[in-house]
Amino acid sequence: MLQACTTSKAPVAKSTSFMYGDPLPDAPELAQRGNYNVGVRTLTLVNKEQVDILNSKNGVAPLYDRPLTVEIWYPAIIPVGKTALTTYHDAYGSSTDSSRPLTPFTFEGRALRDAVPDKMASPYPLIIVSHGYPGSRVLLSYLTENLASKGYIVVAIDHTESTHSDTKGFQSTLLNRAKDILFVLNQMGISGKSNNGNFLAGLVDADNTALIGYSMGGYGVLNAAGAGYSKKMEGLFTTITGGSKAIDVRVDSNPDFISSIDPRIKAVVAFAPWGMERGVWDKEGLKGLKVPTFFVAGSKDDVSGYEEGTKAIYELSVNANRYLLTYENARHNVAPNPPPPELFKPESFADYYHYAEPAWDQRRINNINQHFVTAFLGIYLQHKDFGKYLSIADSTASAKSWPGFKPRSFVGLELVHQQAGN
Repeated sequence: MLQACTTSKAPVAKSTSFMYGDPLPDAPELAQRGNYNVGVRTLTLVNKEQVDILNSKNGVAPLYDRPLTVEIWYPAIIPVGKTALTTYHDAYGSSTDSSRPLTPFTFEGRALRDAVPDKMASPYPLIIVSHGYPGSRVLLSYLTENLASKGYIVVAIDHTESTHSDTKGFQSTLLNRAKDILFVLNQMGISGKSNNGNFLAGLVDADNTALIGYSMGGYGVLNAAGAGYSKKMEGLFTTITGGSKAIDVRVDSNPDFISSIDPRIKAVVAFAPWGMERGVWDKEGLKGLKVPTFFVAGSKDDVSGYEEGTKAIYELSVNANRYLLTYENARHNVAPNPPPPELFKPESFADYYHYAEPAWDQRRINNINQHFVTAFLGIYLQHKDFGKYLSIADSTASAKSWPGFKPRSFVGLELVHQQAGN
């Protein structure tokens, strides 16, 4: 169920101040915005009769209608006299920690709210984005806007009970991530049909879909794409919930899980995916990941882990053509927008470090992510000749040059690649 919440192309509006996603002087080549202007809309989807795991008793849970707010970025027509600028709303702090009061904040983006879609080259490939725990649908706006400007429909989910504003028990996030993603994919497929009467009609090519996830979003997109959870994860979930087996439908040994794998998913980007260090996956479950996958991680990740975390997932996903981009000395925050200026004060350290990295400029990480995600998805969703950007013979800082990077600007990065079967 889908409900609305609330001519020629003009140049993308310029601002005198830096906005999330703007290119720095040393931004790699593909970080630049694409040829399309960008529109943005907010919709509410309702997934009916879902397991209400937060109200489970003695292993039995009631059902509820699960609302999901989504932000949709798309190629758009900007009328003469209008500028492609919008205001996003988010919050920092915690709804469960009284020492960090929940505080709303806003920031600007380069998109026009409710703009008319540009259907000249539609339908466009679909990208579904899943945030961390907690997070929000605008946490990666630097990337979602950028991809929409390159001819994609980008749908970012507010995962109910897992956002900055409504964080609740972790069992909801464990159960619902992959289910939310697959539900949104189905809804976009329905909404994109040419005769359904909504603004997405004829705009979305859901048969050509990529998933992007960060942290718990990475946990979700890998499972949605075929990496079934382990028996250990099944036991962990049952313990946390006091006996519920609702996660069984996402375990690799369950025939229902195998049948749920959606062939419309053609590629995955997983930023610092959570779970491997806790036994969420094992060798057999990761064999189920068969679509091309681009992993991104910090070598000092102290949330999802690196050697026994993201790197281990990369190595064991033997049936996927896969890449691993590593930010040397980065911790976990290799995906989000930079910290909002409201957090530039000593007493906001905990919330500041929900976004920031100790050894990296977050804006630079954003530009590098834009570059590599553009190359990867351009190959697998738009069939572009971007292979040179991912073919780095010597991927360490000792290399003389990296395709698309300015001289001397690629230090601290490593990119490795394994073909399926290795």
